[in-house]
Amino acid sequence: MGMFGWVVLGVLALIAVLVVGIYNNLVGLRQNVRQGTADIDAQLRQRHDLIPNLVETVKGYAGHESETLEAVISARNVAAKGNPDSGSEQGLRVALDNLLALGEAYPDLKASTNFQELQRELADIEDKLAAARRALNAAVSRFNTARESFPAVLFAGALGFQEADFNKLDDSERGTVDQVPNVAF
Repeated sequence: MGMFGWVVLGVLALIAVLVVGIYNNLVGLRQNVRQGTADIDAQLRQRHDLIPNLVETVKGYAGHESETLEAVISARNVAAKGNPDSGSEQGLRVALDNLLALGEAYPDLKASTNFQELQRELADIEDKLAAARRALNAAVSRFNTARESFPAVLFAGALGFQEADFNKLDDSERGTVDQVPNVAF
């Protein structure tokens, strides 16, 4: 093998090492995106699991509010079966807000230690869910940046790495979040 052959072999080996490095980096970043999605799913499951306890507590104090209670259970069941991006989680959020508002109408319920603890747990889950969404979006950003950077952009598509989607508000949430809050004193 002549000098030219060794140079070609060296260049091919260098490209192979580069491609393997790019592949391994993208695999790790893609796993972070998948982990972020799984973390959001775990927080949503915790929220869904907490709801029956909250409904049972409210039933003890405001059992005649059956329409509100049934709406929460129905929204929970739809959200538990559905895709988190389908708007079902926003429907559940609205139903939960209505349920929690009953605490204002029923002072005994509002004073209930169990109700207060469930409210705290729900607020904690909502905080963790927001953090998980932020972490997912950061992981997606890192993955997409690495995928679109040179020289990875030359190989990413051929290696099967597609652009990851950010966690976004669905259409039902967008109208609520975009509005300026109404504050009255």
